[in-house]
Amino acid sequence: MLPIFFSTFILSACCCLTKGNCISYDELKELKTEFAINLYRHVSEAENRTNLVISPASVAASLELLQFGAQGNTFTELQDALGYNIHDQSVQDFLHAVYEGATDFSQGTVVQLACSFFVDAGVQLSPRFAARAARWANSSLQQTNFTDPNRTAAQIQEWIASNLGGGDVHGIPLESAGSPLSQVTLVSTMYFKSTWQKKFSFMDTQMLPFTTAEGSTLKVPTMHHTADVNYGQFQTAALEAFNVLELPYLGEKLSMVLVLPSHKRTPLSQIESHLSAKTINVWANSLKRTKMDIFLPRFSIQSLFDLKTVFSALGIRDAFDPFAANFKGISEQGSLYLSEAIHKAEIKVTEDGTKASGTTAMVLLKRSRTPIFKADRPFTFFLRQANTGSVLFIGRVTNPSY
Repeated sequence: MLPIFFSTFILSACCCLTKGNCISYDELKELKTEFAINLYRHVSEAENRTNLVISPASVAASLELLQFGAQGNTFTELQDALGYNIHDQSVQDFLHAVYEGATDFSQGTVVQLACSFFVDAGVQLSPRFAARAARWANSSLQQTNFTDPNRTAAQIQEWIASNLGGGDVHGIPLESAGSPLSQVTLVSTMYFKSTWQKKFSFMDTQMLPFTTAEGSTLKVPTMHHTADVNYGQFQTAALEAFNVLELPYLGEKLSMVLVLPSHKRTPLSQIESHLSAKTINVWANSLKRTKMDIFLPRFSIQSLFDLKTVFSALGIRDAFDPFAANFKGISEQGSLYLSEAIHKAEIKVTEDGTKASGTTAMVLLKRSRTPIFKADRPFTFFLRQANTGSVLFIGRVTNPSY
């Protein structure tokens, strides 16, 4: 299977200087995962029961860049939201390891995180900030002319497309980025494309029932294969049972983790409320190699979020206030503030990455005593790095037919 993920993150107008305490590698892994969970929780609450996908890695990379340019309480709010101080050397060492893994073009895998500052020609950036930004997470600085909104928007869209494998970027609103009042726009993208360690076969895909979050049942194209995978069964504090399955990608540097309630009567929200960095770490250390019959629906999700409300819930408020924002680490000129925070992410999961033009009428006859993992009801998924535990994408499927 060749899934494709991408995300974009646009921050209009805004991104230096404080010391913090050293922090251990394991603590950073936990903080990074906790940020991913917190971000997902706030987004999923707002989106209720719909399909969704978000890239915490993309969002975090942008907030880290903003930390380089933030001062005073604006910096403190960003630090508290992320859980770490970007000026700590131990933090930078850990994040460089994360972002090295987020740029990979080996064994049929493409993983690419990129950031770019689009700066109005009239803005004089702090040399210190410019140097740091240029070295951070495959970042670049580009001059533009915000008094020509159409040209600026086209330039930004072109950059996004080039960093998303030429993907479709229509529908990303850039109103404030094209405003003559704008001075700086930060854009961050994450692109992922890979094949499973063991592919699904088109010949084994069939139309099978899926029970949606609303309780209705529909037939959806469902992939199937038998494989040795990491698998575990767990319970929440309320004794709600759920299954966790890890499907590795080629090279096994990255994997997709699927979280599925054991019973159809259990709402996915009850399992998701159990999510935390500690529980994910427990799963990672508790899964056992098991031969499984795996049934997984094809699914394709696009999500577009206005993150202002989410950031406010995470405690990031001053950055959006024209009078309170302090981004003097970016430029001493004028009063830069965050006018926009938009995130777009997409995931496409199929047997080998090509969109099927039809479905096969073949019926699976093979039955065995092999344990079954059957994702025929809403489930959560996340894409995770093996060495750092960093969550690149997280989302849920409540209706694969959308």
